[in-house]
Amino acid sequence: MATFFFLFGLAYPTPPELQWPKYPSPTITTHHDVSSTIPARLRGIEEWDVRNGTTHADPKLVVISSNIVWHPSLSRKERSEFRKQKGFTIWFTGLSASGKSTVATALEQHLLHLGLAAYRLDGDNVRFGLNKDLGFSDKDRVENIRRIGEVAKLFADSATIAITSFISPFKADRQIARDLHTATQGSDEAIPFIEVFADLPLEVAEQRDPKGLYKKARAGEIPHFTGISSPYEAPESPEITVKTHEQSVEECVATIVQWLEAKGLISIPK
Repeated sequence: MATFFFLFGLAYPTPPELQWPKYPSPTITTHHDVSSTIPARLRGIEEWDVRNGTTHADPKLVVISSNIVWHPSLSRKERSEFRKQKGFTIWFTGLSASGKSTVATALEQHLLHLGLAAYRLDGDNVRFGLNKDLGFSDKDRVENIRRIGEVAKLFADSATIAITSFISPFKADRQIARDLHTATQGSDEAIPFIEVFADLPLEVAEQRDPKGLYKKARAGEIPHFTGISSPYEAPESPEITVKTHEQSVEECVATIVQWLEAKGLISIPK
C-alpha cells in the first residue's frame, strides 16, 4: 500500500527509504482474559516469625497487598522453551571468607561461556541498592534474605539461572527462600532451589580473613559477627557441598556444573 507525505497542500509518494519499516505481526501464544487474586500466603499478608515458626498478620501489609490482582502471563515452561534453558536458583551459604563469592563469580562466568543466561546476587549489588535500608540486626537479616529470595525467584521464573552468595546463617531463613521457590502458580512446577554449602572450618576462615573482619570481631569491634558472636547454622542436607580449603575454584565449579547436568537442569554441548 502506497504512502504519501504532504508539502504545500500537495500529496507526494513517500520514497521507500523513508517509509515506516514493515514488522511482522506479533506471535501471541497465550492470552488470559480472567485474572485471579493472589493467595494471601503469596501476597505477604502473613509475616513469618522464623524463630518459632508462627505467623501473624501485619496491618501495613494487609493494606498494601489486599487489592493486588495477579494477572497470569506466559508459563515458565513457555519461557524455558523460548530461551532454550531452564531457570533455577543456586543458593550459596557459608561463613565469611569461605569462598562463596569467589566460586559463585567463577560459576556465573562459566555458565555464561556455555551460552546460559545467569546472574549473580551478592552484597555488592544488593546491600547498596535493594537492601540499603537494612542493617544487621536479626530482624533486618531475616528481611535481607527474604528479599534476596524473592528477587532470585523472579530471575529463575524468567528462565535465568539465579546465583546468590550470602552467609545466610540461619536455617529458617534459608528455608523461607526455598519455600518461595516451591510455591507454584497455575500449571507451573516448583522452581528448583539448589543449596550449595561452602564448607570451611572456622579456624581456616579466620586464617584467611582477607578483610580483617574476624580480627575485629574477636576484638569486640564488630557485634553480631557470624561464627564469633552470632551462630552459623550449617545446612544438614544441602544439594551440593564444596570444600574450598581442599578444592580449587575450578574444581568447585566443576562439581556444581556436573551436578546440574546430571539432574537435567543444564545441557552442555559435547
